[in-house]
Amino acid sequence: MRSRRRHRHAESRAERKARTREALLHSALALLSRHSFDSLSLREVTRESGITPTAFYRHFDGMEDLGLALVAEAFGTLHDMVRTARSDTTLYDDVIHRSVQIVVGHVREHRDHMRFIARERYGGVRRLRRAIAMELELFANELAVDLSRFPELAAWTRSDRQMFADLLVETVVSAVGRITGARPEDEAEIARRIEKQLRLIVVGVPGWRSRPEPPPTPARAEAREVAGVAGAIPARRLSS
Repeated sequence: MRSRRRHRHAESRAERKARTREALLHSALALLSRHSFDSLSLREVTRESGITPTAFYRHFDGMEDLGLALVAEAFGTLHDMVRTARSDTTLYDDVIHRSVQIVVGHVREHRDHMRFIARERYGGVRRLRRAIAMELELFANELAVDLSRFPELAAWTRSDRQMFADLLVETVVSAVGRITGARPEDEAEIARRIEKQLRLIVVGVPGWRSRPEPPPTPARAEAREVAGVAGAIPARRLSS
């Protein structure tokens, strides 16, 4: 009987802790609709959420830690969106139109998260910039693998598919930033523009001749080796 009571009590504490953490994240996200992350203070977040600063530190080491949690939360929703958007590989035009509609719908549903990513991608907090860049790189890497399922791209080199994936991801992420700041009546026009941009990119696919990069000549290999040694010297000096 006592063990059951302790178990129920432990579950209750875990649930309260999860609710408190969610309240802090939600309050920070609401404030970030009006502020950049580097201008947001811990006291503002705790006041908005009705939680004491002491309680804040039971969930996050500091504001940057909270920001990283927001990045993870935002990209968690994006992963689901991307899996849905790239599930159909029958026709390029169908995939493009369907993908753009999914992106626009996702931004409507998760506008605060998407605004946060678009803004902090080039914001003033280095750890957030790096975390966002790493997540976007992961998206591009996964997309590059998926692109090999298209007959037109199956024969491309891995580096060319990666370059193509990087271009697609960059175009879509830039579009997300525009959508988050747009009025509802302007979203349809932005969606048409995004679709046109993606089609312009895809137009070049049939004409691209993907060739393996030639192996480096002895002179180039030697130059790279010298450059690598030269670049390592300052690091060694700093560490000594």
